[in-house]
Amino acid sequence: MPQQLEERQNLFCLGAGLFFTSSVLHSSHKKGPKMQALGLGRGCIPLRLHASPCRRTASPSPPAPPRPRSVTGLKTCIAAVRASAAQPAQMERKGEVKVVKLRAVEATPESFAPFGQVITASPDGDEFGPHDAQLDLSSGIPRFYIMRLQDRPLEFSTITHHASVTQCLGAIGGQDWYLGVAKPSIVDGASEQSGPEGRKLLQSAAGHCYLPPDPAEVCVFRVSGSKFLKLNKGTWHAGPLFKADAVDFYNLELSNTNVVDHTTHYFKKHDGITFVVED
Repeated sequence: MPQQLEERQNLFCLGAGLFFTSSVLHSSHKKGPKMQALGLGRGCIPLRLHASPCRRTASPSPPAPPRPRSVTGLKTCIAAVRASAAQPAQMERKGEVKVVKLRAVEATPESFAPFGQVITASPDGDEFGPHDAQLDLSSGIPRFYIMRLQDRPLEFSTITHHASVTQCLGAIGGQDWYLGVAKPSIVDGASEQSGPEGRKLLQSAAGHCYLPPDPAEVCVFRVSGSKFLKLNKGTWHAGPLFKADAVDFYNLELSNTNVVDHTTHYFKKHDGITFVVED
């Protein structure tokens, strides 16, 4: 503020000087020799104007007294820094994943019954019966194809179900392979709101409602020899898994199953566990 006042005063003094000089010059030109005889006119042109008489030098303001440092505030700051440094370690502890080992069980018509069927070879000429695959392909166009899989070690942390179709899987060549499964959990949204251990009802992108699979109910089957598995609608499954580098499977489902009917549960994300198959 003092600096602005000083600048205004300087401009005022300079303007006054210029006005005075202009008046003198005008009078000298108008009155001519008479003014020169009085010693005015051109003698007034060398008038020197100085703005210094109007300058004001503001006295420097005294420095602000040093602000006392709060001991309590300093301790609070140190505590916050320590808490920030310790946070990643806590997150790592919370992010630990528990590994659950599952012993593989041989798939037989009896052991696999809660999840589907085990289909073995039958003599030529046998009529259709309950030992044959009971299929439901009514929701779309059936797709029967050979699926080549690579690098599928004996471990998994996700599991999937198809709500609108049965599925058949079998290894070409009769190589041993493994499949993790859990019972179907598709429910009527109006009848149930939660399952065992408070597992909440969810709605799939496919439109149906289901309960997430219980990790305690997951089991693994080994499929060996000339047989294939038929999965009931809604059966949770993880795999096929195998020890070889690559295996070809024949697969029977619908043409758009993996696009519109593919619901997945993530054990690592939601339950903090991953499964390893022992065999």
